Amino acid sequence: MNIQLIKNRSDIGAGTRGSDMGIDAMEIAAINRGEDFFHSHLHVDVESHNESIYRKNTNPFAKRIEHVYEQCERVSTAVKTSINAGYFPIVLSGDHSSALGPFIGIKAANPEAVLGIVWLDAHADIHSPFTSASGNIHGMPLAAVLGKDNLEQQLNSIEPATEYFWRKIKNIGIIGPKIAPEHLVYFGLRDFEAAEAALIEQEGILHYRVDEMRMKGIEYCVRESLNRLNVCDLVYISFDVDSMDCDSISYGTGTPVPTGFYPTEIMQIFDLLMDSGKVSCVEFAEINPLLDNKGNKMAETAFEVLSFITRKLETDYVPAKRFSVQDS
Repeated sequence: MNIQLIKNRSDIGAGTRGSDMGIDAMEIAAINRGEDFFHSHLHVDVESHNESIYRKNTNPFAKRIEHVYEQCERVSTAVKTSINAGYFPIVLSGDHSSALGPFIGIKAANPEAVLGIVWLDAHADIHSPFTSASGNIHGMPLAAVLGKDNLEQQLNSIEPATEYFWRKIKNIGIIGPKIAPEHLVYFGLRDFEAAEAALIEQEGILHYRVDEMRMKGIEYCVRESLNRLNVCDLVYISFDVDSMDCDSISYGTGTPVPTGFYPTEIMQIFDLLMDSGKVSCVEFAEINPLLDNKGNKMAETAFEVLSFITRKLETDYVPAKRFSVQDS
């Protein structure tokens, strides 16, 4: 299966700058390994609003939300175009704030499909502007996907302009919720706030801690998650590198959390999920070489995972179901 790399260098939704350099750090990792990976695969660069970090922020509980909204639309268009051209899109993102974009792009190219999401992350990313203590939108994409404000856990009284753009983000592509909560699965979740925990419990969202997966067995947990997602025709995997163990790999990500996955475990998870044939897009996010305490180790590790996924796609990946290509 032919892949296309979608380079989304946006890092305006995080609390720390530098993830916009993550793609370049991965390219350096490839060069240092003597591989021509980034020249041998088709790619598209998505325009970003990274210059907006130099302007005054007017939405403290959803920083630069107006630009994140536009970035989600840009990434969505790139993914839709890629799928319609017959490619498997691999989105290489800066921070996680525009992770809604690939999902909407998949849906736009396959409007008749039921979609599921696998979220490989240490964090829940299910805050809304009403509940976020930081106002960093990389912690909000799944609340937008589910259409959840979580007002039962409200902390903030937000400005009308913030509410306006939050409503627009929630309604990108599809008016209202994009998926049912039972079509979302977390792997590696271990660092989240009370408001997020309450929503996850309320909605019965399936989530696996790292220690739980090791105890039960990674294969068992992935099979169980695929059973939950059985009704879904297509699956989108968003991979935040902070799902990996920062002590054994590096601190080269914006919000590192100890006791995460090892790279071999990440690749096993991907391998099992992709064997379902339902995976239609993969995103990498939150590689920050400015924070790396071991040279370029995080990007090197992420590139190993990327190479593994690409080899599988190009050799033995068989989509479970083909959907008709929509007009772009």
